[in-house]
Amino acid sequence: MNYYNEIKNEIINNEITKRVKDYSKNRSDLNTYYNVGKLLSEAGKHYGEGIIKKYSKRLTEELGKGYTFTSLTRMKKFYILVTKLATVSQHLTYGHYVELLSVKNIAKIKYYIKLVETQNLSIRELRTRIKNKEYERLDENTKLKLANKEEPKVEDFIKNPIMINNKNNYKIISEKALQMLILEDIPSFLDELGVGFTFIRNEYRIKIGDTYNYIDLLLYNIEFNCYVVVELKIAPLKKEDIGQIEIYMNYIDNHLKNINQDKTIGIIICKKNNKFIMEYCSDKRILAKEYKIVKNPTLSDELTYSH
Repeated sequence: MNYYNEIKNEIINNEITKRVKDYSKNRSDLNTYYNVGKLLSEAGKHYGEGIIKKYSKRLTEELGKGYTFTSLTRMKKFYILVTKLATVSQHLTYGHYVELLSVKNIAKIKYYIKLVETQNLSIRELRTRIKNKEYERLDENTKLKLANKEEPKVEDFIKNPIMINNKNNYKIISEKALQMLILEDIPSFLDELGVGFTFIRNEYRIKIGDTYNYIDLLLYNIEFNCYVVVELKIAPLKKEDIGQIEIYMNYIDNHLKNINQDKTIGIIICKKNNKFIMEYCSDKRILAKEYKIVKNPTLSDELTYSH
C-alpha cells in the first residue's frame, strides 16, 4: 500500500467536502483525521516513526500549510483514542478531541465527552473544565456510578471543593462577601454544583414565628425536581449549621414545595468540612462541601484546529 497517496487523497477529499457540503464539515473532519491517523499508525509500523516527519514535509510542499509534524501526530493520537473509546461522538468537533488527547484516564475522557454532549460545551469551556480538574473533584462513589452506568442523584455531581471565582481579588471577610463573589459569576457556580441547577434568589426571606430569616441562596434543580437551600460559611463546619439549614429546608418543604416535587436538599458550603459532624447528621439530604477561592485567569480566545 502507498500510505502517502492514501493520506493525501483523504485530506484532499475532506477539503472538497468542506467546500461543497458545509453541513457535513464536522463529520468529514472526524472521519478524515481518523482515517489519516490510522494510515499514519500503519505506516509507522512499516517504516518507523520518522515517516510522519517525511509525510509532513511532502504534504506541506504539495498541499500548503497545516500539515505539520505536530498536526499529523495529533491525528495519529486521535485514531488511537477513538479505538480505545470504540466510538466517535458527532457532538464533538475535532478540536474537542484534541483537548482530550492529554487526558490519560478513559473514564475521565468519557465523563468530559458526556459533558460536551449534554451541555454543548465549546472547546474553550471544555479546556477550562479539564484545567479545573472537575472530574478529580467528584466523589469516588459518583465515579463508580458513572463507570457502572447507574442512575445519578442530585448530589452526585456537586464538586468538592467548589471553585468560586474571584476576578477582582476581593478579600473574603464575611458570608456576604462570599455571596457577592458567587452572584458575580452565578453560571460558573451553578456548573460547580452539577446539572439542572437554576437560581431563584439570594437572601430569600422566610418568617419563622415572629422572626424573619434569610436563606443565603435559594436554587431549584429542574432535572431532579426539587428546591435547593444553600448556606455559606467562611468558618469550618459547626453542628449549629446543620440545625439551621434543616429548619430552612423544612420551611421550604412546608411552604413552597408542592406534592409533585421532591423534598428540598441543603448544601452547606464551608471553609472546612467536619466529617465527624456529618457522620452523625441523620438527614442525608444535607451535604457539606468545602469551597476554594480562585482568581479567574483571563481565558484565551477559542482555539481552532483546522487540522
